[in-house]
Amino acid sequence: MTAKYFQYLLEFKRPSGTSRGVLLEKETFILEIFQDDKKGVGECAVFRGLSFDDRPDYEEKLKWLCENISSDSEFLKQELEEFPSIWFGYEQALLNLKNGDNLYFPSEFTEGNTPITINGLIWMGDIGFMEEQIQEKLEQGFHCIKLKIGVDWISEHEILQKLRQKFTKDQLELRVDANGGFTKDEAKIVLQQLADLHIHSIEQPIKAGNWNDMAELCAETPTPIALDEELIGIINFNKKKELLEVIKPQYIILKPALVGGFSGSDEWISLVEQQDIGWWITSALESNIGLNAIAQYTFTKKNQMPQGLGTGSLFTNNFKSCLELNGEKLFYKG
Repeated sequence: MTAKYFQYLLEFKRPSGTSRGVLLEKETFILEIFQDDKKGVGECAVFRGLSFDDRPDYEEKLKWLCENISSDSEFLKQELEEFPSIWFGYEQALLNLKNGDNLYFPSEFTEGNTPITINGLIWMGDIGFMEEQIQEKLEQGFHCIKLKIGVDWISEHEILQKLRQKFTKDQLELRVDANGGFTKDEAKIVLQQLADLHIHSIEQPIKAGNWNDMAELCAETPTPIALDEELIGIINFNKKKELLEVIKPQYIILKPALVGGFSGSDEWISLVEQQDIGWWITSALESNIGLNAIAQYTFTKKNQMPQGLGTGSLFTNNFKSCLELNGEKLFYKG
């Protein structure tokens, strides 16, 4: 086997706001593995400023992987333990090498018969922009909408109140993602305000790493809490188990590029299912290459909740997509 990689800069159609700032472009790396006359493609979807492996020697490690691509997978996994997004790209490329075309996990989904239900994602901005996005998602037929919050809570709360006046919780499921935007004291107030509006869940109300504060919030919360950034950088199996036992969240959110690919996601799923903790999968601004692989993987997990896979149309210069969105249903079109 041989391998090579190249860097690719994805350009946002419109600056996308989160509580961590406004995103204009997204850097990623495409890994290609060759064997005989076959090629496998994967995306090493590093997320600058968020990924555990956002470090100066990232490309050096990618070069190392290409030079050692024929090594035993277990050896490579050990060596790439601190580079979850590179391991993620390697897993994809191997699966694609094996399955051909644009396939990673052949299933009824990749036969084009059965779609995945996803949530509509609303990016931060002024009230007008957010309401415009919401209206668009509702017209497209979404029954589950996720809003980024934590920058201007007064305005964001107002939007949620307006939505609830129009739609009951049975008509529209609302999720919010704070990206760690609140303090613990602020979060306690916000959690109650969200409960009053029958919000499904809130992702990462406070910054990651504050296990005891998060545990306190999860124990008392009237609104289910989902851990997201909290999972990043937790590599060791026993450490994962400890985190879940200490915090006892209601849900976790799995981003394969940030938690060690498909094998890392499988490990988290096995742990939370033992503890009766819910979960769903979301993309992390991958190109259509990584998004396609994540969607195929997600289908095989048979989770009936709306998944967070609606980021394929954010970029002006994305790769050709194998996925097609029809309302809230994501189809594979090959």
